Amino acid sequence: MMFGRSERGGAPVEPVTLKILVAGGFGVGKTTLVGAVSEIKPLRTEEMLSEAGRPVDDIRGVEAKNTTTVAMDFGRITLREDLVLYVFGTPGQDRFWFLWDELATGALGAVVLADTRRLEDCFAAVDYFERRAIPFVVGVNCFDGADRYPPETVRQALDLDPAVPVVLCDARDRETVKEVLIRVVEHAMVFAAAGRVPAAN
Repeated sequence: MMFGRSERGGAPVEPVTLKILVAGGFGVGKTTLVGAVSEIKPLRTEEMLSEAGRPVDDIRGVEAKNTTTVAMDFGRITLREDLVLYVFGTPGQDRFWFLWDELATGALGAVVLADTRRLEDCFAAVDYFERRAIPFVVGVNCFDGADRYPPETVRQALDLDPAVPVVLCDARDRETVKEVLIRVVEHAMVFAAAGRVPAAN
């Protein structure tokens, strides 16, 4: 997928396009992150939470949330003239996890977004990417009023491999989100250099 060209020395340069997933629990800030970093108007598939969903959707800790992503979020960011990232946010609720395999196809890597107030909500995403050998970075979304913990404390709580980067960020802030995405690309390059290949879905 290519969305245009840039010029270098008079010759057109086709950008390399890479696919990154953003996963994590319900209400952790995935839609916000994609919207904050995207240079285009992000595609969103949000619907209002319904009474019918209350028995199956765990909204503890995010009681004020009234919408949910039902398919995906999509945004695009140009890191350099020759490097473009397509960023796909996954739905966070258990009942939409069947979409993850489709969204993960062809992904270079992923961000597992975490909220330290509900850290257990990102266990499923960590397990998903570990089982499929897809390189991922844990982005700790620093919510207002939430306790702050050093990255190493979060690593231990999630029982992460020492090689998995843990980065503090604010999903509302483009610059900190951009840093998280850069870390994903860097980590995926190291992952590939080590000869590790994502498992088939």
